[in-house]
Amino acid sequence: MRSGDSLVPMSEDRLRAIFLEGGPDWLDEPAMAAVDAEGVVDLLDTQAYFELLHLPYPATRDGVIDRLSHERLITRKGAQFVISRLAALLMAKRLDRFPDVERKAPRVVVYKGRSKLETRLDQVGRKGYAVGFQGFVGFVMDQLPQNEVIVDALRKEVKLAPEVVVRELVANALIHQDFTVGGTSVMVEVYGDRIVFSNPGEPVVPVERFIDGYRSRNEKLADVMRRLGICEEKSSGIDRVVRAAEDYQLPAPDFFAGHLRTMVTVFGPKPFERMNKNDRIRACYQHCVLKWVMSERMTNRSLRDRFHLPKGKSAVASQVIAATLDAGLIKPDDAVGGSRKFARYVPIWA
Repeated sequence: MRSGDSLVPMSEDRLRAIFLEGGPDWLDEPAMAAVDAEGVVDLLDTQAYFELLHLPYPATRDGVIDRLSHERLITRKGAQFVISRLAALLMAKRLDRFPDVERKAPRVVVYKGRSKLETRLDQVGRKGYAVGFQGFVGFVMDQLPQNEVIVDALRKEVKLAPEVVVRELVANALIHQDFTVGGTSVMVEVYGDRIVFSNPGEPVVPVERFIDGYRSRNEKLADVMRRLGICEEKSSGIDRVVRAAEDYQLPAPDFFAGHLRTMVTVFGPKPFERMNKNDRIRACYQHCVLKWVMSERMTNRSLRDRFHLPKGKSAVASQVIAATLDAGLIKPDDAVGGSRKFARYVPIWA
């Protein structure tokens, strides 16, 4: 494929997408065929589905079937029905009753300490993404270690990461995974000092544009999840994650595109003094992008507020800004000219 003036090899992810163009959507394919109306209600948690939509549950089974058919979650074939993969993934009472999608169940692995040497727990989600979402997020929160932080000169025990971060990154991983990648699923790995969220497939948006950019890999899944209140289809999830990291004084999350996998690492509380150079540059860049998204601009003062640094540490903030400029991630805002006193900064791509 052409990249600028050069030709570069396509990734496996890109090749797979090209070969699948024009073919049936993976989510539209059958998860189970020849199911009667009673079987549909037995396999899918229709009660939870209507509750998430804030709709009264129909008085008759036919009313339930009509709604699912209207949403194209099931298809009538004579006197029986075909349950789509989308319906199974969203609403299954038990994903293992659908062999075709069972492997797509999210998985939580909890390790002892900071490495993979010892596994304390390995649990696979049982319910569909939508009907089991709150329970899955709650389960992950229960596994997070407590960290001691100082708030207003008082020691306080808090979870390694706030729930809003876990919620948004779980939803993001579920929605943006590449279902055509076999033998893998969404994973949440909990360590003593960090959490790693990962999903199959390389990102469709460059990692450096996660905060301001948006493109849905699975539009139908994203649309239904949005209407069910699981996510917002407007690129606000990662914004919330970055803002929460700033509000809770956490190191900036690390977004990474690996081989056929997208990963986000969320770190536990760490004071500025213990952050390394990469931690500080990453936080500075993300703060700059967040300000840009909010139609504001990063300044020395705003960066000090992000790191909870006093005014006397303005030189330290300037050093972080200089390192981020050298890394080619931000640039001075031309709107203020060369003024050092009123200097402010924008992302390099702005």
